[in-house]
Amino acid sequence: MTTTSAKSGRSRTRAAGEGGSRRGRGSPALASERREHLVRLAAELFAEKGFQATTVRNIADEAGILSGSLYHHFDSKESIVDEILSGFFTEIMESYRAVIDEGRNPRDTIAGLVRVAFGTLEPHRAAITVMQNDWNYLKGMERFAYLTKSEDEVEKMWVSTLQAGQAEGLFRPDLDPKLTYRMIRDTVWVAVRWFRPGGQLDAQGLAEHYLKVMFDGINLH
Repeated sequence: MTTTSAKSGRSRTRAAGEGGSRRGRGSPALASERREHLVRLAAELFAEKGFQATTVRNIADEAGILSGSLYHHFDSKESIVDEILSGFFTEIMESYRAVIDEGRNPRDTIAGLVRVAFGTLEPHRAAITVMQNDWNYLKGMERFAYLTKSEDEVEKMWVSTLQAGQAEGLFRPDLDPKLTYRMIRDTVWVAVRWFRPGGQLDAQGLAEHYLKVMFDGINLH
């Protein structure tokens, strides 16, 4: 069901892209539109097949173009995934900083960070999936050194907030802040494997349910 839906979605996107090429060749706006179109197709393939298993030919076939035509926009599939991942990290880090800059108490700040994270599941599904599946492969390349730096910066945001909550007596003092952050991070990101928009809960509803479990547990008090 999911694979069929994804393919039909790509077909619609491809048709739209081909129609766009008939409307006017060579304009900067159209070139940008084609580039974004290729990124969307590639992102869906990376999420479905995995980055390493996806070839330039696969992307070109989905776009309905020759492989050589793809190189007019990107010099490699690494350049495409670079655009996907850098866009994700830029957006989520800006959102995290905005939550922290609000200056609320640590519990409310952690809740805000959780909501931001769940809010990325739908628009950045491909980036999150690539990170889960191909993180170790990508971070070994020099061009992706920013991945580790960005993740370290994100970790510091969360850990410092958890430590502040412990200092204020809001969070249990016997919890390891770094381990706690990593458990939260991993349980949020793994939801991308089963979360589907249009289900019983949207991303924000899922975040609220998660916060209930995280802060209150499942036991009656």
